Amino acid sequence: MGKEKKGIFQRFLDGIEFIGNKLPHPITLFAILALIVLILSAALQPLDISVEHPGEDGKMVEIKNLLNAEGLQYIFGSMTDNFIGFAPLGVVLVTMLGIGVAERTGLISALLRGFVLSVPRRFITVGLVFAGIMSSVASDAGYVVLPPLGALIFAAMGRHPLAGLAAAFAGVSAGFSANLALSGTDVMLGELTIAATSVMDPAYAENMNIAMNWFFIAASVLVLTLIGTWVTERIVAPRLGEYKGETAGENMDQDQLEGLQPIERKGLIWSGVSLAVGLILTALLVLPENAPLRGTEGNYMDQIIQSPFMSSLVPIIAILFFVPGLVYGKITKVIRNDKDVAAQLSDTMASMGMFIVLAFTAGQFVAYFNETNMGTVLGVYGARFLDSVNLTGIPLILMFVLITGFINLFIGSASAKWAMMAPIFVPIMMQLGYSPELTQMAYRVADSSTNIITPLMTYFAVIIAFAQKYDKKMGIGTMISVMLPYSLFFLIGWTIMLVVWMLLGIDLGPGSPIIYNG
Repeated sequence: MGKEKKGIFQRFLDGIEFIGNKLPHPITLFAILALIVLILSAALQPLDISVEHPGEDGKMVEIKNLLNAEGLQYIFGSMTDNFIGFAPLGVVLVTMLGIGVAERTGLISALLRGFVLSVPRRFITVGLVFAGIMSSVASDAGYVVLPPLGALIFAAMGRHPLAGLAAAFAGVSAGFSANLALSGTDVMLGELTIAATSVMDPAYAENMNIAMNWFFIAASVLVLTLIGTWVTERIVAPRLGEYKGETAGENMDQDQLEGLQPIERKGLIWSGVSLAVGLILTALLVLPENAPLRGTEGNYMDQIIQSPFMSSLVPIIAILFFVPGLVYGKITKVIRNDKDVAAQLSDTMASMGMFIVLAFTAGQFVAYFNETNMGTVLGVYGARFLDSVNLTGIPLILMFVLITGFINLFIGSASAKWAMMAPIFVPIMMQLGYSPELTQMAYRVADSSTNIITPLMTYFAVIIAFAQKYDKKMGIGTMISVMLPYSLFFLIGWTIMLVVWMLLGIDLGPGSPIIYNG
């Protein structure tokens, strides 16, 4: 017999995988983009393309050639500074020093397992989705811990294990940009957004902070938890039906269901105490009158928002992860002395090697793009075009969400995509009156929602491996078909929430409005 004819959707997925696999590695991609910018600067400069700088009345900006003598001097003279000055580099590494200790001592894993296993049976789906969403605070730990645990719990309850796996995976990946706390994602994307903003309006950029989306992402936790739970119970679980495969005990370690060991519980208690102490000390540095990290201008809220505290969030986040991680490690004997701490910090930095190399090539691309003035020129012309076709307001945001979601099918790295997109779209949206904070949030909605339906996502192969413990025939197409309802409903529900937020005019975070009045 001939091969079974593939449907349109399966062929579409095959196409995504084929094109995605043909794309170069993000490190190489940024090197190519940097070279393209250099070539375009030489080709476009003789055309005398110029625009009035949006932030400085009367100042004309034209494209600068970086392949002439002066430009080549800049390229070689700035290469090191472009790397060191790449916006997310330092802040991400500092943040990961704290998060890395909390993750490597087992604190994050124990916290996730303890929470999920303590949830009452009738709320287990809610608990899995919620824990998945909250796991983004510890970067990628949720991918490894929660999907196999969700499958095991559902199997033990007599339900289809893949429904539990899907619920957890949806929370971890599709809800990656929602959280009650700030995470490394806020740091990484926020610095790129601030850098893109500074090209158009340095004064505005100076008042921005990495918590620019905090109000919205915190409110998103409830919305996405409810959506993820509804999709699991009403669509995914009924579609999967009754599980007739091997028992959970034959597939995975049943000990995972026995809960935390006494030493782990003790570690969680004392790490929780240390976190509470840290939060109290942080509050004392900010809230009282004349506190060292409190501002001095405006009313009480202005003094909090426009304060040294907001510019100190990165080290504060690192410390609030590091100390509980250290305490947990000491209690559980994972950390016995300072050498163990040093080893964990070193291992964390070693795991960031790929990001550091990416920062080098991405730093060159961003610097060249800004130095040539292409960002400003493209922002002005792009805004004029969109305004001429009356694409503004909500339709504009919807278009941007769709563009981001489509690109995400081919390029999985959130930071790599935003490093490419922010210098282009942030200025365009500012020209049309929308804040950089709103542009970043729209990007995060689309990027997160479509993570679970791209076979190029870093952990997709890992999730399939987990799923194959219960379904030997599970492949990319089948896995995506299971996750597609989550992606669609998350994208629709989250976008509607963003539109409503816009219409109400609520700030997206501390001092982070919807509208840009440059």
